[in-house]
Amino acid sequence: MCGIAGYVGRPDPTVPPHALLARMVGAIAHRGPDARGSHVEVGVGLAHARLSILDLAGGAQPMSDVEDELVLTFNGEIFNYVELRDELLQRGCRFRTASDTETILQAYRVFGPDCVQKFNGDFAFALWDRGRRRLMLARDRVGVRPAFYATRGNALYFASEIKALLEVPDVAAEIDPVALDQVLTFWFPLAPRTIFKDICELPPGHMLLADEAGLRVTPYWRLSFPDAGDHAALDRRAPRDIADELGALLEDATRIRLRADVPVGAYLSGGLDSSIVTALMKRLAPDRLKTFSVAFEDAEYDERPFQEMMAAALGTEHRTITCAGADIARSFPDIVAHVERPLVRTGPAPLYGLAALVRREGLKVVLTGEGADEVFAGYDLFKEAKLRRFCAAQPGSRRRPLLLQRLYPYLPQLQTQSQRYREAFFLGSADELADPLFSHLPRFRTMRGIKQFYGAGLRETLGDYDALADLRDRLPDDFSRWHPLSQAQYLETAFLLPGYILSSQGDRVSMAHAVEGRFPFLDPRVIDFATRIPPHLKLRVLREKHILREATADLLPDAIANRPKQPYRAPDSRAFLGPQRPSYVDDALSLAAVGRADLFDAGAVQKLLRKCDAGRAPGARDNAAFVGILSTQLLHGRFVDTSIPRSSHEAA
Repeated sequence: MCGIAGYVGRPDPTVPPHALLARMVGAIAHRGPDARGSHVEVGVGLAHARLSILDLAGGAQPMSDVEDELVLTFNGEIFNYVELRDELLQRGCRFRTASDTETILQAYRVFGPDCVQKFNGDFAFALWDRGRRRLMLARDRVGVRPAFYATRGNALYFASEIKALLEVPDVAAEIDPVALDQVLTFWFPLAPRTIFKDICELPPGHMLLADEAGLRVTPYWRLSFPDAGDHAALDRRAPRDIADELGALLEDATRIRLRADVPVGAYLSGGLDSSIVTALMKRLAPDRLKTFSVAFEDAEYDERPFQEMMAAALGTEHRTITCAGADIARSFPDIVAHVERPLVRTGPAPLYGLAALVRREGLKVVLTGEGADEVFAGYDLFKEAKLRRFCAAQPGSRRRPLLLQRLYPYLPQLQTQSQRYREAFFLGSADELADPLFSHLPRFRTMRGIKQFYGAGLRETLGDYDALADLRDRLPDDFSRWHPLSQAQYLETAFLLPGYILSSQGDRVSMAHAVEGRFPFLDPRVIDFATRIPPHLKLRVLREKHILREATADLLPDAIANRPKQPYRAPDSRAFLGPQRPSYVDDALSLAAVGRADLFDAGAVQKLLRKCDAGRAPGARDNAAFVGILSTQLLHGRFVDTSIPRSSHEAA
């Protein structure tokens, strides 16, 4: 895990190439504090900030191949590098190191850009091919590792984070109104768009090739599901056999993610997914294992009893941080600076603190349970969509809508609402059944409340832009033929997972402290197998992740294995308010600051602040609006309106 940066073409001559690369990689030095390196030749510059995990002595970068024809700067890990190295040796390749980095170079020599099909890993890399005068920038299938780029003049610049690109002359941060509307609708911008104009994100599963013929961005992988009712051989196999094969796949996915020349720990939330991963780690490597958890002062969010139960059952060396609202507020400006986009939730803040704990304990690598909810249908949203379709099948039924009360037992405000309110919110109109976004429409309705705070200028710029229509246009041609559960899973896995979970709650907050997260549930083999599992084995009636529970029942205590889903949440607007609220809240939401940014209606923002400050418990819409507006204002002050001095709380 590292940070990469560089350019191809003719960069701005006002800054010498070595100085430019030093500035770019210096801006993301937190990603790789162990070493720095650069490579410059005519027309290309590559830079690297290293976090040493594999081949500590021989893995320095940028790295050249034995023939000195290729140069690579690489962020991430190729987990199957041992097996791939054996294949490449049989093909006559020569190696100088024991690193996975050199495996990329040799795989490219043999397979060219198609080498990415061989990699089981989390990666973003830039490879310079001298003979072809071609740069290849590639990103892993599901978007675990970030990659951004921008073109200015006669050069293409790239980096692991946008802040490195902002070190390039003529690359400035300007809020993209369409991207902002996307973030405040979906929680993330739709790649390749980023929150800043003319700065692009390389989408997951894509590669960029830049040479004399120009610049081309093409996909090499996309998530897909079988047509409804057609799950090939898995339809004809016994569920027990499917569960056994899944269990074996997960164990191997965990095994290869334990490959490291440094100690590896685990995040333990107390839920099913992280408990499975931790139990597999303990089975595969019985030595002392360090586990890490977030607990909350507020019992509404706290899962400490289950975390401690699992740690005791496995005998791990367990560490916990306890997060209070004040902790979230204290770190929030730093987090916005690291994630480089607005946030509508505070979930990244506790995980930022957890990564700091991991680093203080001397670890650089942790395995986590991310991806299981998307891949095996674990979110309550999937159950919600199934119930909504069930109710819509008999619109005159009075009994079916009563099932809505079973949704979200952990949200007391929703439970106290009337049945009429729940029906109006969740069921919607009959026309919505035909909408390909049906499963997610209630979430989007909640986010729609933020639009009432848009300023006149933002409204005028957006015009008739429709973010939902934009998303519909990006769906694959065969989407309509999939089972409704597969459609909902696609929306979560292809968009929310890379756009928010793996970025704002993943890479960006963990790598702020130089901690690498690894995710066995996102092994390509696991994903491919899971897409072919019949939907009724994932969501059995209203039992989420049924087949995963069956596959791993022998690993966990019953209280964990059969525990209902409790999503990870954190205090939102109330974390910033009250007698100890930090001064930056009033500064960022002041009439003057909101007016300077010219994105929101300053008067409406002041009313929202007074409403939240008055102690009236805000609902989901007001919470999302408060956090979204505050984070946008902080982002603007950090990257756009740089003439205003920042307080110590806003240092990245």
